[in-house]
Amino acid sequence: MQLNVLSIIIGGIALLIGIVAGKFIFARNTKKIIEEAEIQSQKIIADAKVTSENLKKERLLEAKEKFVQLKAEHDRELLEKNRKIGDQENRIKQKEQSINQKLENLDRQSKENEAIKETLNRQIEVVNQKRTELEKHQEEHIRRLEKISAMSADEAKAQLVESLRQEAQTHALSIQQEIIEEAKLKANKEARKIVIQTIQRTAAEQTIENTVTVFNLESDEIKGQIIGREGRNIRAIEAATGVDLIVDDTPEAIVLSSFDPLRREIARLALQRLVADGRIHPARIEEVVEKTRRQLEEQVLEIGERTVIEMGIHGLHKELVRIVGKMRFRSSYGQNLLMHSREVANLCGIMASELGMNPKLAKRAGLLHDIGKVPDEETELSHALLGAKLAEKYGENPAVVNAIGAHHDEMEMRYVISPIVQACDAISGARPGARREIMQQYLQRIKELETLAMTYPGVEKAYAIQAGRELRVIVEADKVTDNDSEKLSFEIAQKIQTEMTYPGQIKVTVIREKRTVNMAR
Repeated sequence: MQLNVLSIIIGGIALLIGIVAGKFIFARNTKKIIEEAEIQSQKIIADAKVTSENLKKERLLEAKEKFVQLKAEHDRELLEKNRKIGDQENRIKQKEQSINQKLENLDRQSKENEAIKETLNRQIEVVNQKRTELEKHQEEHIRRLEKISAMSADEAKAQLVESLRQEAQTHALSIQQEIIEEAKLKANKEARKIVIQTIQRTAAEQTIENTVTVFNLESDEIKGQIIGREGRNIRAIEAATGVDLIVDDTPEAIVLSSFDPLRREIARLALQRLVADGRIHPARIEEVVEKTRRQLEEQVLEIGERTVIEMGIHGLHKELVRIVGKMRFRSSYGQNLLMHSREVANLCGIMASELGMNPKLAKRAGLLHDIGKVPDEETELSHALLGAKLAEKYGENPAVVNAIGAHHDEMEMRYVISPIVQACDAISGARPGARREIMQQYLQRIKELETLAMTYPGVEKAYAIQAGRELRVIVEADKVTDNDSEKLSFEIAQKIQTEMTYPGQIKVTVIREKRTVNMAR
């Protein structure tokens, strides 16, 4: 026990000794660190003083250089200002000298003017005296003449004036007649010159239209799909479109025949979609044809918009734009109606420019002059009067309306552009290769065939095919029976035979089809 206590005491003494020794060592190290820190701080302070002195010298040098630079610039500006002031002073002195010289000249001229004025006053007095004397002599002379002629001065004056007036009137009429004759010669010459220049400056395209369209195929195997079992597909296409499909030995091609370009285009696009789709059967054919017909209406509007933009015509009513696009699928005497209207518009613009008129208004009238040829419904009006009515309905300029209605002399020409449109229409239609009279007669016969069939009750559609050698009449099954179909076919054939003139013979085919449709839902 005593040993444990003794060992504890010895341990505590040893611990105290260690603590005291540690404190002594720490105090000595701390003093050394403090001394080193003081030395370092003195060195830093000395370095800072040296650096500050160097910076001070550099700033002083920079300030001196800046001062010298600013002083030099100030001296240059001062010299420039002094030079400008000197120039201004010289100019002012020159102006003063010039003004003084002008003042001297004015003084001298004023003195000369006064002398001239005095001379003129004296001359005026002399003239007045002589005028008085002359008036006295004239009065004396008039009294002597009145005494000799037994007429007063007023009577003699009136007689002389009347004689001079008659002579002047006769001379003026002669000159007027000469001017009129010369103007007529020049007007005819200038008119021919303008027309010739207008024709020469227009590059016309070949516009003769054909009545067939060739539809190309990738292989002859597709012909069988288009014809269908027992020809049902081709009959469905012809019934839906009114176009005659000619499938012959021509490799990889089918001919679409119709006098109506719009029908041919519908048939071509519908065939293209059916061939690409691969599903060709009567129900699908009718669906595609109807869809194509609707999309072609959108295409017509697009063609019209593109045409008016290319022609530089703005503010045209949307319905007139549609009619312009519709002209793309119409022809007149074999000449495409849209190409003809564009050609007339360009001719009108050139001729109006030559005459110093408004070319934009003339081009507008030229483009719209035949819009009456593409009516949405049949009418008794001529195409010129119908076109004028449509243009007036959709807010066109009165000059444009009159030009459309008067281009075939069916209205009185009230504006200058009306004869221009008439002349340009004749130029476009009369040029070599523009039209075919035989083609128009053929198209008229085809149209009359279809119109004749549509006059019978129960007829839904009528299509002239095979170049007018066959008339296919589609009737409504609810209104026409099978017996009525036979009777209708006979009556139409007899009416064609008695009322129309045509080469060869025309086959009349009446088609009656009964359909029952239900939906499985």
